[in-house]
Amino acid sequence: MAMDSSLQRNLRWLAGWQLAGVRALRIAIALVLIWIGGLKFFAYEADGIVPFVATTPLMSFFYNHPSEYKLHQGKEGELKPENRQWNEANNTYGFARVLGALLVGLGILLLANGVHPAFGVVGGLLVVILSLGTLSFLFTTPESWVPPLGDADHGFPFLSGRGRLVLKDVMMLTGAVVLVANSAQQWLNRLTETKAVYSK
Repeated sequence: MAMDSSLQRNLRWLAGWQLAGVRALRIAIALVLIWIGGLKFFAYEADGIVPFVATTPLMSFFYNHPSEYKLHQGKEGELKPENRQWNEANNTYGFARVLGALLVGLGILLLANGVHPAFGVVGGLLVVILSLGTLSFLFTTPESWVPPLGDADHGFPFLSGRGRLVLKDVMMLTGAVVLVANSAQQWLNRLTETKAVYSK
């Protein structure tokens, strides 16, 4: 009996983490969006997303020469002036800056939930859409999978570094769903409280 009581006490304590957990999740997703969105204003990050953007029908039209991207890929931290010139002509940097501003804006919307939950609902729904778009790269970007270069382990289900990066958006997607539900509940609570005030 004492053991059951101790277990229940500990479980109640852990259950009390729920509100703090949702708040931490909101901050964590906002941090990722704002940080990575800010990095989109730097050439190395803009260069890094080219294979994803160039190979998807959802975004490739933002680039001027998407079919040529494989000829102009470099490594992170490597400066090749000819690649930089191609990316400038391709609109790589213009697109990345717009995407970066969008990501930063979504992060701010999530944090603005404290001002009004409507911001959290809208921001969360947009993050859901963004995450679904990112996950679609697994189907449209060949670089998401280990290429057949001699090893038997290639293609599906062997995710490359890029593919593993994309797959992590499953967590972003499910986290955003939790935040949408939480913000919607907060909004409903506000509406109920307002209605109760006016009905008196």
